[in-house]
Amino acid sequence: RMSDRSDGSGKITEGSCTEMKRIYSVLVENRSGVLCKVAGLFSRRCFNIDSLAVGETDDHAVSCMTIVSSGDERTLEQIEKQLNKKLDVIKVKTLSQEQCYTRELMLLKVKYNKNNRRDIIEICDIMKTEIVDMSKHFMMLQICDSPEKIDTLIKMLQSISIVEVARTGTLALSKCAENDD
Repeated sequence: RMSDRSDGSGKITEGSCTEMKRIYSVLVENRSGVLCKVAGLFSRRCFNIDSLAVGETDDHAVSCMTIVSSGDERTLEQIEKQLNKKLDVIKVKTLSQEQCYTRELMLLKVKYNKNNRRDIIEICDIMKTEIVDMSKHFMMLQICDSPEKIDTLIKMLQSISIVEVARTGTLALSKCAENDD
């Protein structure tokens, strides 16, 4: 059996194979069918999509797709080349985790009781998580943070009854630089 290990660099080592994560910020024409075409590209070539978030930019005619994918170096290079070939694609930016900020939004519903209520509130305080709704037995939590922090929150709440989770997928922008256009 091979062991999986992450060293924090975005690389996952599995035996002798190195799997890396890459973030693609793809500007596309804001038309129906474009998302389907891009998803089809990944599907046909057996590329994996770890996360996908799409939204309109400040220009209504353009959408930004943030795609997180993992694979070996050759696979990740192929993804970028194939994205650049698509007619509906305006621009592809490949971002490493070191050169960008990532955020994800998550809503999480937990069942609580008098025994665990205080623990949930303390976890929310530590993780900068907001309680956005509440009933007699349920709380809805909201967090907007890095995907790693969101995963940590889920792990911290595993012992409490998680009822439902909704995540947006990763959003990313390159860090600010003096030579930005």
